[in-house]
Amino acid sequence: MHGGDRVARALAAQGVKFVFTLCGGHVSPILTGAKALGMRVIDVRHEATAVFAADAVARLTGVPGVAVVTAGPGVTNTITAIKNAQLAQSPLVLIGGAAPTALKGRGALQDIDQRPLVAPHVKFIRTVRRVRDLAPAITEAFVAARSGVPGPAFVECPVDLLYDEATIREWYASASGKGSSLADRALRWYLKRHVDRMFSPGGESVPVAEAEVPAASETAVTSTLAAISRAERPLLLVGSQALACASAASDIAVAVTRLGIPVYLSGMARGLLGRASPLQFRHRRREALRESDCVVLAGVPCDFRLDYGRHIRRSATLVAANRSREDAFMNRRPNILALGDAGRFLCALASHVVLPQAGTEDKRESWLSTLRHRDAERDAEIDRTAAAQGTHLNPIALLRAIDAAAGENATFIADGGDFVATAAYTLRPRAPLAWLDPGVFGTLGVGAGFALGAKLCRPDDEAWILWGDGACGYGLAEYDTFVRHGIAVIGVVGNDAGWTQIAREQVKLLGDDVATVLARTDYHRVAEGFGAAGFVARSAGDMAAALAGARTAAREGRPALVNAWLDPSAFREGSISM
Repeated sequence: MHGGDRVARALAAQGVKFVFTLCGGHVSPILTGAKALGMRVIDVRHEATAVFAADAVARLTGVPGVAVVTAGPGVTNTITAIKNAQLAQSPLVLIGGAAPTALKGRGALQDIDQRPLVAPHVKFIRTVRRVRDLAPAITEAFVAARSGVPGPAFVECPVDLLYDEATIREWYASASGKGSSLADRALRWYLKRHVDRMFSPGGESVPVAEAEVPAASETAVTSTLAAISRAERPLLLVGSQALACASAASDIAVAVTRLGIPVYLSGMARGLLGRASPLQFRHRRREALRESDCVVLAGVPCDFRLDYGRHIRRSATLVAANRSREDAFMNRRPNILALGDAGRFLCALASHVVLPQAGTEDKRESWLSTLRHRDAERDAEIDRTAAAQGTHLNPIALLRAIDAAAGENATFIADGGDFVATAAYTLRPRAPLAWLDPGVFGTLGVGAGFALGAKLCRPDDEAWILWGDGACGYGLAEYDTFVRHGIAVIGVVGNDAGWTQIAREQVKLLGDDVATVLARTDYHRVAEGFGAAGFVARSAGDMAAALAGARTAAREGRPALVNAWLDPSAFREGSISM
């Protein structure tokens, strides 16, 4: 058994089913070891995709996803994806190769100091020095990734710890030469001693990682219940962190419904209440926050999305439920701090029926009526916008067609700017954990990796990538991966021939569209070149057939891509965030 087998055994002990990678000699033993133990090894076309796929697996299952990449450029190619996972508080484990232990800093292939590059973006980092420490390091990484505020962990595995002992001893013996000088003999003695330490006995047992999930205090629960009971216009905002315990998603949905107060959902919480809950509102959130007298933020920080807390009126009772104290106090000091898992906190609240105090019932009903009226008004505006006809496709009409065509088992993966932001207003995720977006970092390029992870976790469900034409350029080559591994995703490219989210404000403020113009590229032909099914919809009359054809191809096991030509739209004026 070589070191790669030890790593694979440690992964299997943690329940890992998929390993995402781009191959490299530094890490090959891990890949062969994982395959031998029945894990599915998925090789992709860019290391960032491997990390994005691992991220998606973590979000959908609660088990940290795993990416294995080679040394040097293999590791550096993951930095953006790792940072995205950190800011999205998504637990994953990145295993990186490294130069031989005795050759660090001596000019070995792809030898760089990886730790300073990775350390700011992970919550755990470990460089392994002995074979016996490989499995314990993997176990520690899994514990760290899931405990407290979830996030990525990095384990650096030098190449000479991963291959079998006989091969490594032979390699070091050859490297030490056969000279008889004092220097030659000293080198042989040093290298033999070094190898003996590397392969010192031990490390056979592989414990299962137990994560520490923090829970809010009972005082926080009772104080929040009292605040909600007193409130005339309570409001709940649920964000991605509330779904950190993915297996509890259905319980959290029941809890939110039982609380009975109006709710807005964001990030991974989209779809938590299904498509048509009377408690869920989708529009004019800013107005609701400014009028509410009690706001509960469940896994939601007061960052730019809430105008740094300024959307919430100062006189309101602010409850912050969050695993991170830093996030709970970001830009606004809460009146009540519920430091712990936000999903569990909601379940704890719901275990006590929250009834309004006497005299507030009528005002509560008036509050709900006001919010419903605003939602209906905005939906009517969207209806009118969707009815506009032009040369190509109306983007809102296209998204509504996707919403109507997609199955009840659909997972939507959002990767883009303008087109995807429009989708957030018009698509209705079907169920908890049925919407994946990059999170607060706003990273373009997540689509292919997220879809890969989603389809592997839910092979019988539909996985739809909603791509802006700019964003699809990051992952279009992964159609090769989808075809080779039989991953039947459905991609839809909103092709408006531009980086429209940027162009909207750039042209208005600066009078120049420089660097924002793309072409009406035949993206569907690119997908066909990789062996996928390609469809194009240039006008409204093409739309239904293209979407139906893509769904049919996916049901038959073939990945598909729809290239949808969009008309310009004024739906999202003012789209730059500061």
